[in-house]
Amino acid sequence: MHTKILQILFLFLTSSLFAQTFIFKGEIGKFESASAFTLTPSGYFFVSDVGKNEVTKLDTLNKVIQKIGGYGWGDSAFDEPSDIYATDLRVYVTDKNNNRIQVFDKDLNFLFFIKSNLNANEIEKFQYPTSCATSIQGDIYILDSENTRILKYNSSGNFLLEYGDFRSGDFTLENPIGIALSQDSKIFVLDNGFLNVFDQYGMGLIKINSNFDAVNINISYNNLTLNSLDSLYYQNLKMPISKFKNITPKNLPKGTKIVDSIILNQRLYILTESKILIFNIIN
Repeated sequence: MHTKILQILFLFLTSSLFAQTFIFKGEIGKFESASAFTLTPSGYFFVSDVGKNEVTKLDTLNKVIQKIGGYGWGDSAFDEPSDIYATDLRVYVTDKNNNRIQVFDKDLNFLFFIKSNLNANEIEKFQYPTSCATSIQGDIYILDSENTRILKYNSSGNFLLEYGDFRSGDFTLENPIGIALSQDSKIFVLDNGFLNVFDQYGMGLIKINSNFDAVNINISYNNLTLNSLDSLYYQNLKMPISKFKNITPKNLPKGTKIVDSIILNQRLYILTESKILIFNIIN
């Protein structure tokens, strides 16, 4: 059966957001070169900073709760933390140049890491991971940039399967740069301007052309955001992908470099290299 490839212009926005306005509320955080952020259901941000090789936990009122890191290869040290993902219980840091995913508890105490080694089966070996995320079931998904594929592990770090390689047909990945998971455990992979969607078993479902230079993807509950360096796009995953719209706030400071973004609880959070910008979403 031939895979259906959809070419859809990403003008992300659902009808419920068309009439809404973004009102600038303020900014929090102070980073050197932030690479990604995540917001937990309990209201804590975790930010990875490749400039300082640090991870920072802070609340929405700009109180820094904890910092860990510094350059190195030991536990809680990093060499280019390119991505971060957190639940209320665990934090997953993609430690790119150390070829591993470090796993911490909610207070940033080190738990364990996932790393391929010389004794691993060839299929389990990965290098230069660039992104990771987990499913509601606790499975861990790692983007292996060296071998252009996705690896799936259970919550204890045991290997389960791989996909996205040359055997995936139309869904073979070429230059994947980011992944995110929906609440129904669909895996969204940003690859060469396309959004490839897989089910939890590695079956390709849909491939969408973004038609812009997307550099990051984030999903919070049913809110999917994509961004280029200067524009922001949105999709409500409860709605069919049909008409999409650019939702870049008109009052975004000129020259702002967008690194990452999250929409949650009627607020838009935009990560820049140095701070988090907060916008209220008003009807």
